[in-house]
Amino acid sequence: MSGDDVTVVVSSVVGAALSGLIGGAALYALRRRSIGVQAAVAALSGVLATAIGVAWAASKMFISHHDRDVLWIVLAGAGAVGVTLAALLGRRVTAASRRVGEMVRRLGDGDGGVGARPAAAPGQLAILAAELEQTSARLDEAQAKAAALERSRRELVAWVSHDLRTPLAGVRAMIEALEDRVVQDDETVARYYATMRREIDRLAGLVNDLFELSRIQSGALALDLESVALDELVGDAVAGAAIAASAKGIDLRGEVGEPSPVVELSTPEIVRVVRNLLDNAIRHTPPGGIVVITAGLDATGEGAEVSVQDACGGIPEGDLDSVFEMAYRGDAARTPGDGGGGLGLAVARGLVEAHHGEISVHNHGPGCRFTVRLPLQRS
Repeated sequence: MSGDDVTVVVSSVVGAALSGLIGGAALYALRRRSIGVQAAVAALSGVLATAIGVAWAASKMFISHHDRDVLWIVLAGAGAVGVTLAALLGRRVTAASRRVGEMVRRLGDGDGGVGARPAAAPGQLAILAAELEQTSARLDEAQAKAAALERSRRELVAWVSHDLRTPLAGVRAMIEALEDRVVQDDETVARYYATMRREIDRLAGLVNDLFELSRIQSGALALDLESVALDELVGDAVAGAAIAASAKGIDLRGEVGEPSPVVELSTPEIVRVVRNLLDNAIRHTPPGGIVVITAGLDATGEGAEVSVQDACGGIPEGDLDSVFEMAYRGDAARTPGDGGGGLGLAVARGLVEAHHGEISVHNHGPGCRFTVRLPLQRS
């Protein structure tokens, strides 16, 4: 390489470094200005490096005056094009950034949605806008769930308070009547004691449901899993509910398919689920009706089903999706003394879901059918 070549290379490097320093200093000074201005400075830095090289070459007579003038014209045109394109890019990026900023503000305000994403935004900003839309959708869903839970909590507190006050007021009145000897005949006294015992049992059941529901919702429910044959579980549940069914004149039947499915479950919790369903069916079936509990493999053969069919007359279609919510009892059942605080089915759903199963209800025949589906083994 000749000496002139080395001189040209060194001078070019020095010119490029000088233009880079000038461009960097300009960008630092304009760091708070718009993206369009900074993009124009960056575009002009390359033109400046070439201009410095041209000026140095002209001063050393490496190029003719005519060629120098041509280069200056070319550089002027290149600079104009670079600045124009940089300005257009800056405007597009600025508009997209402003729209994304508006989306972020709306997301922070929580006013529902972030609006439409910017059109023709650069790739990174388009990805950010899409993420903001997804985040907004998730937040809206979470807020809806939180609002629903808050409504359920308030309804639960109101209904439980009613179910506590009413029997407590009755028990207190009967105790005062006994203390003041307002009633003294043996038959009335015995009836008062039986009524107080029944109300206390109902209050104890309500407290137990509240405790179980709190364990489910807090994640403190511990399952002691074991392999259990469904015929044994159904038999125990039918035996426990037989007295209540007989007292009301209801024909309670249990049917288990052969061979009996063996399911990995926690016996106390699933027995409670089945008892809740049976008690609910007996409570709402008129005297002389039939309640049938069936168990067996599901259609896939990979899970087990337990169904309870009653003769309650059916549930309004609009209420079928709400029967497992806390404190749901239906208008006809919101009377003191009918048993339960509207928590039995909510507890049942929580216990079934803790076993990775599902519970459903639909109108069938003279009433409705509740179905519990459980996997044969926990995965």
